[in-house]
Amino acid sequence: MPRLAVVVLSMVLPLLAVPALADGPQDNIPDNVRPVPPIGLELSDADRTELESGLAELDAAIAELRKKKDARTAELLPDVEIFARAIRHGIQYRELFKPNDVNGAKRVLAEGKSRAAALLGGQAPWLTQKGLVVRGFRSKIDQTVQPYGLVIPDSYSFEGRSKHRLDLWMHGRGETLSESNFIAGRMQQRGNIAPEDTIVLHPYGRYSNAFKFAGEIDVLEGLDHARKYYRIDDNRVAVRGFSMGGAGCWQMAVHYPDLFFAATPGAGFSETPEFLKSFQQETLNPTWYEEKLWRMYDCPGYAINLFQLPTIAYSGEIDRQKQAADVMEAACAAEGLRLTHLIGPNTAHSIHKDSLADTESRLASIALAGRAKLPRELHFATYTLRYNRAFWLTVTGLGEHWEQARVDAQIKAQDNQIEVSTQNVTGLQIDIPAGRSPFHAQKPVTVVIDKQRVELGKPFTDGTWNATLIRNGDVWSAATAELSAPDSLVKRHGLQGPIDDAFMDSFIVVRPTGKARHEAVGKWVASELDHTVKEWRRQFRGDAIVKADSEISDADIASSNLILFGDPQSNGILAKIADKLPISWSADSVKVGDRSFDATHHAPVLIYPNPLNPNRYVVLNSGFTYREFAYLNNARQVPKLPDWAVIDTRTPANPLWPGKVAAADFFNEAWQVK
Repeated sequence: MPRLAVVVLSMVLPLLAVPALADGPQDNIPDNVRPVPPIGLELSDADRTELESGLAELDAAIAELRKKKDARTAELLPDVEIFARAIRHGIQYRELFKPNDVNGAKRVLAEGKSRAAALLGGQAPWLTQKGLVVRGFRSKIDQTVQPYGLVIPDSYSFEGRSKHRLDLWMHGRGETLSESNFIAGRMQQRGNIAPEDTIVLHPYGRYSNAFKFAGEIDVLEGLDHARKYYRIDDNRVAVRGFSMGGAGCWQMAVHYPDLFFAATPGAGFSETPEFLKSFQQETLNPTWYEEKLWRMYDCPGYAINLFQLPTIAYSGEIDRQKQAADVMEAACAAEGLRLTHLIGPNTAHSIHKDSLADTESRLASIALAGRAKLPRELHFATYTLRYNRAFWLTVTGLGEHWEQARVDAQIKAQDNQIEVSTQNVTGLQIDIPAGRSPFHAQKPVTVVIDKQRVELGKPFTDGTWNATLIRNGDVWSAATAELSAPDSLVKRHGLQGPIDDAFMDSFIVVRPTGKARHEAVGKWVASELDHTVKEWRRQFRGDAIVKADSEISDADIASSNLILFGDPQSNGILAKIADKLPISWSADSVKVGDRSFDATHHAPVLIYPNPLNPNRYVVLNSGFTYREFAYLNNARQVPKLPDWAVIDTRTPANPLWPGKVAAADFFNEAWQVK
């Protein structure tokens, strides 16, 4: 058994716990929302001068690095830029909260200057550094540089060939976890876990969102970036976390069950409504579409996905957040699964040392087997095509989004057959990778799907086998070619909504340059555009790319989701596509199906495939849809609006809504009004 490196609990508790003032009924009043993050220190003249002058030196060095224009310097520049961005925002937005944060910022600044000097000299010593290493990458979402931390074990050889296990560790809620504080911590603290011969990756997750939305993409991008520089065994990647990090672990585990060999969620939350009732003592009164949208991230409905992912849950015996694992234990039991749930005796919101040792021992044993290469039996559930894959199964169409879709499949190699049963599924793709086909190479493969036999081709000589199946009415048949974009619009992976989905990939905010038809709507649009840009930085730690409508190029249309603010008169891009949208917006009215709203004080918000490029979205007049009230508890951070809504601008925006929601709904699977 490998030796276990167990961290002393007194060293990790400050990183795990949430201050009591951040929870409870005092945070249940939408009209009295405290700022998250809070307002930081007013810097002393000496500290401000030291940080600003040092930042100016670092910025100058970065400018020189950009002039070099060689590929290696450009590739490594984010490893330097993360330090400058952290200090700049710490000063500009007052995100240094206590004296120790200022000291940490000075260390961050010193490391940034050291790296810049090294890179100017053609060196990058952090690439071969062991122990604590901070890296950076440029996010595809908004082109900002985002940090993550690594612990590279002493046993790692930069000249060797062996691949290493990697554990993702999701951090807890930290309302003061600015980029500067995160980087400073990752430069000094090994964290909660340190398994032998294991790389540990600490995602920033774009601040405090429980690793959802852009935080989720941050985890995936950080992992992909690390793969480029370190020999990571893709069959031995674990997802782990505690508190808010435990919530992130739950959601990553059930939504990406084929990405990891194991998951170890601790505390946190696993769904929205029951957690808020028990933890926040909150009285919930959701709209019908909010309840449906909880299904994007609520984990119980995805519990069957743990059939193929070994999972070890942990809770303190007297921790209020034990509720998360209790809920998942019941959800697993309903699926015939028995959840492993370790409980720290007489322990509140912390990790008991014996439970940690037990977890590490079990995880080391699971790692010996690693991730399954070709599981012969799969059970998969989803509510959205955003999360549509498990190993060799990909769901390509749903009967109706936000209702549970199920696939149960079993390879019966002795019969050259796959048996499949489905629920709420209209399209399915099966891909057996090279060298993995279990079938007889000289015989065709049969798929028995919902008791219908579909005769398909033989495996290829490289050991691959694939098939695309489509349901028309109640009849399943094989597609004649590999899955491709359909002639007509249908919801598909990455183009399925809701509005918030547009902010999980590259997006550009498009500012109107013309005058709005109606003054009240124009003022509301301007306010919501400002809110979107400001809150994107505050809550997702990015800089939204903003361009005037006249500046949008063909390349922008090809590469990015366009977030169009304005009306068809004020925004030139919107004017080009207005007659191709399923909602009509004229000078007099906003029409949705047979409903009509006065355009002098109503405006639509919606998400829809861009008529100028149906492989990307357009969004009208909305940023991410949860607002300031949701910042107070991570379980609230879920979509608030579906695919479309009509806003009555006579009601001012508040910490819950952009105005009065006069109507809202989802488009159907063909992107049309229901």
